[in-house]
Amino acid sequence: MALSGELFIGLKRRATDLSFHAIDPASGRALAPAFSAAGTAEVEAACALASSAFETYRAMAHERRAEFLECIAKHILEQGEPLLQRAHEETALPLARLTGERARTVGQLRLFAAELRARDWLGLRADPALPLREPAARPDLRQRKIPVGAVAVFGASNFPLAFSVAGGDSAAALAAGCPIVVKGHPAHPGTGEWVAGAIVAAALETGMPEGVFSLLNGPDTALGTALIADPRIHAAAFTGSRSGGLALMKVAAARPEPIPVFAEMSSVNPVILLPGALATRAAGLAREFIASLTLGVGQFCTNPGLILAIEHEGLGQFIEGARAAIAAVTPAVMLTPGIHRSYLHALERLGAGAQLLARGADADGQNCGRAALYSVAAQSLLENPRLAEEAFGPAALIVRCAGLEEVLAIVRRLEGQLTATLQMAGPDLPLARSLLPALERKAGRLIVNGWPTGVEVCHAMVHGGPFPATSDGRSTSVGTLAIERFLRPVCYQGFPEELLPGELRDAELARSPHRLDGRQRAGGAS
Repeated sequence: MALSGELFIGLKRRATDLSFHAIDPASGRALAPAFSAAGTAEVEAACALASSAFETYRAMAHERRAEFLECIAKHILEQGEPLLQRAHEETALPLARLTGERARTVGQLRLFAAELRARDWLGLRADPALPLREPAARPDLRQRKIPVGAVAVFGASNFPLAFSVAGGDSAAALAAGCPIVVKGHPAHPGTGEWVAGAIVAAALETGMPEGVFSLLNGPDTALGTALIADPRIHAAAFTGSRSGGLALMKVAAARPEPIPVFAEMSSVNPVILLPGALATRAAGLAREFIASLTLGVGQFCTNPGLILAIEHEGLGQFIEGARAAIAAVTPAVMLTPGIHRSYLHALERLGAGAQLLARGADADGQNCGRAALYSVAAQSLLENPRLAEEAFGPAALIVRCAGLEEVLAIVRRLEGQLTATLQMAGPDLPLARSLLPALERKAGRLIVNGWPTGVEVCHAMVHGGPFPATSDGRSTSVGTLAIERFLRPVCYQGFPEELLPGELRDAELARSPHRLDGRQRAGGAS
């Protein structure tokens, strides 16, 4: 497929008079072709189509939506190496990484197809009528979850496949029964066009309504603002900077009908080194830490940027091991020139308040993220909490704590996080138990003797956390629970059988997982 640079408004392409180019971050050169930039008219057209498609799409059998998702996965795989090559040119991410990310993208689509067939997500409940109950009768009450409406999805800079046009947010919204209008990330519009082509091909093959999908591109933040402000959009999903997420949340809250913005924004993912772990495996922990920190040039939302360590003789060994490991890290190209500039500013902030321990090897090329490791005493961090802010890139801060109380004082002062990790050994169990309640309040995923990078896409995963890790700490953007963001419960009281939605009628209810008068029923063939 030759790239056209056109938008996708529904299942048709459209060009505009305004255009922009993707930039190869390794060379700074503009990449062909020029891409059309969407304006007010394109937002209007895409949202109108999404709104008109909603009733048709949400009423489709769950099996048809599952087949649509699986068909998208098939068409993405059929695009082969050209898709990966374009993503490499636009992001400088290695082809091996992009191959794995494509597998994750396809896996997510198939996982949500399986979730649709399992039917747990419907949240079916029934409390039968109790006409003889005293002092008042109870009417028949039944509940299910329905899709919220058209959803705006914002592509992420650091995952051109798995968190972008057909990424987890798109898969979850489409599975829920919500048409999507995707605002593609301007750093990789060619990759987005390839994937959009796969979605449109799948929509045509499986008979989806015209407005089930649109792709709007453009370098201007006004495009995202206009999309969130459109009254036909009923929810949004965003992965990116805190400033970007907060701006969208502000627009959404100011609408005549406010809508939720599920934004994943920032996290330093603290790792706590307990004395038993330092005593037995300090050198190994140092190597593992630097590998996790510098993975993807530190451009994952889960890179460990903050180490809290209780003073111990093994801490010195850990620091020396980390210094040696980071000095051997060869800088790699960051995703965009803008991300590289922000990383340099973050290093200036850290350098103004903490001691520089080590740097990675010298950079040979532009926009390369050179790793950096800093250290500070706990009291200094408590006095200057800005040192604990995210530095999006391969930089981390080691905080030396006198004991458990200083660790707890810092944890309690931290902002909400995606993850928190305990490195521990058997003797550390009492300390870990003391820390756990505070950590549960701060993070969405708690890890023991692992590292936060590497997010498993599965049923139990939580990729979310208290603000500002995400805008809503009750949600996740990874795993099957992500579908909950785009559903809402509806109760049906006193309905005759023939008026009830199909899945709430007695025969269908018995075939699906549900709660009957408060008791969980597995469902199955009648």
